[in-house]
Amino acid sequence: MSAAFDRGQPSPGDRVKMMKSRLRVGDCGRRRTKGLRFVMLVAYCENVTSSAIDYCEMEIDLGKLPFDLDFHPSNNLVAAGLITGHLLLYRYAAESTPQRLLEVSAHTESCRALRFVNEGRAIVTGSPDCSILATDIETGEEIARLENSHGAAVNRIVNLTESTIASGDDEGCIKVWDTRQRSCCNSFNVHEEYISDMTFASDSMKLIGTSGDGTLSVCNLRSNKVQTRSEFSEDELLSVVIMKNGRKVLCGTQTGTLLLYSWGFFKDCSDRFVDLSPNSVDVLLKLDEDRVITGSENGIISLVGILPNRIIQPIAEHSEYPVERLAFSHDRKFLGSISHDHTLKLWDLDDLLQGSGNTLPNHSAVSDSDSDGMDVDDSMPKSSKGTKRKNASKGQNFSNSNSFFADL
Repeated sequence: MSAAFDRGQPSPGDRVKMMKSRLRVGDCGRRRTKGLRFVMLVAYCENVTSSAIDYCEMEIDLGKLPFDLDFHPSNNLVAAGLITGHLLLYRYAAESTPQRLLEVSAHTESCRALRFVNEGRAIVTGSPDCSILATDIETGEEIARLENSHGAAVNRIVNLTESTIASGDDEGCIKVWDTRQRSCCNSFNVHEEYISDMTFASDSMKLIGTSGDGTLSVCNLRSNKVQTRSEFSEDELLSVVIMKNGRKVLCGTQTGTLLLYSWGFFKDCSDRFVDLSPNSVDVLLKLDEDRVITGSENGIISLVGILPNRIIQPIAEHSEYPVERLAFSHDRKFLGSISHDHTLKLWDLDDLLQGSGNTLPNHSAVSDSDSDGMDVDDSMPKSSKGTKRKNASKGQNFSNSNSFFADL
């Protein structure tokens, strides 16, 4: 491993990721072609009043660029993964300064992905060094490390059930890890470029993935098969959530267009919403079945209604840099955001939603599910990019992964 990729130095993949954000922010040529839409966007951004900034209850200076954050499932703890490979853990409380509990040198390259697992007793992290690490949050000690979890950089990790998580890498591979069986139980080589985001429909046991190759995939965890894959979109899909009680799948793109797919009809999107363009929608966070919170490359955090599609209101401005990730606290009192300004901000969610038409439903976040029972398209599109990689593969067990979760 080159020393240039150690503490504080971005890997080639991270450099590409950062450069894309800078190019999007400075893409004046594209903004000129958008003409009136850009003028409208400026007016829209000016509607983020200074009072919205006051809703930021806490601001944590992380010191370096963060790539991911996650909240503890039951306590006032928040974790962040940094470009240096460090994992940070903080305790927060209203009207007090957050306290750093842990700083762990987790990876030799950046810490791109993290999630609390095992009822919050451990944090799993992923990195471009291809390793996945489980860390004890009480001691900061390493529980287990899988050095070659993927054949490429681990870009995303999401929780599926109490005993399973999914990880996606820069070469389009999605893997499902069973903490109960202590092994990798599924591997899907479905995409040709990096896995940007994933979400899970728990009722049907289907994992939805998006990729930089411009496609959306549906992996059936019961049959261990990729059930369908969308046609190639004109731009990269960056984020995904399931809406409308499982009837719609919403994707954010690099051009700022929101694509809506009807469940069971994933070949092409059924609707497009362009009011957030030309700024890319880097992150989507589901508020309820009808509203989603978006984080864009211009640093604006917005509340968007789905069917009818409309920008309800911009609710906050993290900074002038891209919003990298959004997440709710366990009690949904706070909205957490990270950006390229090296800060983690905790926003009072009730204050942010004032004036949005109604208040937050009194229930905690739950996994999305397709309750309408619609069948998913079975056929797979052929690649137009001439790749040697297979579009899908059945789930496999990996002998070198069998003991990874043994101590969780």
